[in-house]
Amino acid sequence: MAENPTKPTVENRWWAELGRPKETIGPKKPAPAGSRFYKVAEGYDQDRAREALTDLNLRLLREANPEEGKWSYLQLLPERFDRAKLEKIQAAVDLPPYARGLVVDSGRTIRLLVTGTPIGQRVLELALVEPPSFDCWVEEEWVHEELYRSRRQALARFRKLVRQYLSPEALAEFEAIRPRV
Repeated sequence: MAENPTKPTVENRWWAELGRPKETIGPKKPAPAGSRFYKVAEGYDQDRAREALTDLNLRLLREANPEEGKWSYLQLLPERFDRAKLEKIQAAVDLPPYARGLVVDSGRTIRLLVTGTPIGQRVLELALVEPPSFDCWVEEEWVHEELYRSRRQALARFRKLVRQYLSPEALAEFEAIRPRV
């Protein structure tokens, strides 16, 4: 169970980067021209962003096509995440033979995407941002989210969640209770 089970908000989602509010003393200076176009979260649609992210995760996983039991790597920006830290993160999450992993390097942040076979039927995402978060999709439906206090806690929990959602036992249990259409 999550340490901080809260409903998703703009403030706790990694894709809505919010800076810390600055305390000002005295009168405010006028904003530069065009600044009104960069207000984060104004008119923000959490559900639409989550759907776009689900589509993006599936595209990235299909493009990378990681092998079972192994990690693939995808660098999205010219800036790279620290290589030594990345190796520690990958070592902390030992993939079982039935899981396929993709490290998505966005320069300052890392996301771990893990799926099984077929690719995309179940997608687990660990976003190592502040605060780290976990999301799970089963057949493209968002089914679970957790927030963590630290990367260490997130990585330890993620190992268990990979087994909980992708192990042959978990898949067999799901098929046994799945409604037939």
